[in-house]
Amino acid sequence: MNLIEIIGYLAAFFTTISFIPQVIKVVKEKQTRNISLQMYLIFSLGITFWLIYGILINSLPIILANSLTLTFAIIILSYKIKYK
Repeated sequence: MNLIEIIGYLAAFFTTISFIPQVIKVVKEKQTRNISLQMYLIFSLGITFWLIYGILINSLPIILANSLTLTFAIIILSYKIKYK
């Protein structure tokens, strides 16, 4: 693994785990009043395109990070829709 790949994995790791506290808070409290539905919809669309891009260029850090981040965003979106 070269330095560029290490930087990619570190970037993927830190940006992905940044969503964990929000997901835990939303799941635990079932409260999404202060979360923007439009922002998460647009964000999820962007993450979906990043995931597709990662698949097309066969970049494991991009695929892993965006798969997990999309999962976290979908969890938050589902709670936002369910617990209006």
